Amino acid sequence: MRSAFIEELVALAAVHDNIALIVGDLGFGVIEPFADRFPDRFFNAGVAEQNMASMAAGMASEGYHVFTYSIANFPTFRCAEQIRNDIAYHGLPVTTVAVGAGLAYGSLGYSHHAVQDYALMRAMPGMMIAAPGDPLEVRACLRWLVANPGPSYLRLGKSGDPRFHDAVPDIEPGKWLTLRDGDRILLSTGAALGAALARAQSSHQGFGVCSLPLWGMATKASQLDQASTAQTVIAMEDHLADGGFGSWLWEAVSADPAIAARISSIALSDTVCGQVGSQAALNAIGGLTCTQ
Repeated sequence: MRSAFIEELVALAAVHDNIALIVGDLGFGVIEPFADRFPDRFFNAGVAEQNMASMAAGMASEGYHVFTYSIANFPTFRCAEQIRNDIAYHGLPVTTVAVGAGLAYGSLGYSHHAVQDYALMRAMPGMMIAAPGDPLEVRACLRWLVANPGPSYLRLGKSGDPRFHDAVPDIEPGKWLTLRDGDRILLSTGAALGAALARAQSSHQGFGVCSLPLWGMATKASQLDQASTAQTVIAMEDHLADGGFGSWLWEAVSADPAIAARISSIALSDTVCGQVGSQAALNAIGGLTCTQ
């Protein structure tokens, strides 16, 4: 996903001269195509993520669409006050980019695990969460975010992520993308898409698979009608259950108890907190597997 991100950002920046990128003294080996081509719009804020977020807010107030880039928790939890007060409150076009979604950096320990970030970011009014499930959804998310600038959170995997789409999909906030038909829907967001497809393929229960790459507080209203067409909906996410995507979906349909009763979720157990290991090993410990 990182490669798709930087390739698409460079392409968009060639058209939109207000796109800027700020990194927190990392990303080298990835971000050079942007830094080399647009040196006047690339900044290294150093190991000072809160300053990075406030700098982005200041630049955004002067007309830039700023992308801040760092690993997992660092541009989110470390910058929570700046995102809340400087960016989201003022509705500024700053996209917080977290690389290493979920347990992608599992071997670096809890400080690098992004398993509570949905809970934080979805609580910000006006915040659009962009959680692509493959590199082509990354490109689709970036195109939408640039065309619709505002406070946003782009949650990326790491590298070597497989493709599940044949082409860049058309996406809209709150709209489910169908990858596999079925009356019982596995509804995935972000990097859980691979696990959802594997589970559907190994099951004999006729699961369909949908992806929801753009969602947030403002898109809840569109969920009830979509959920009403399915026999059951199982939300899947590489995030803790509390405050995550499944909780958001249930909140969105809770006004109709009959529809809400169809909703369940597969999320990471809090047993992963404090564990160290590969992404695959920790996903298995946390319960996010392809088996029933």
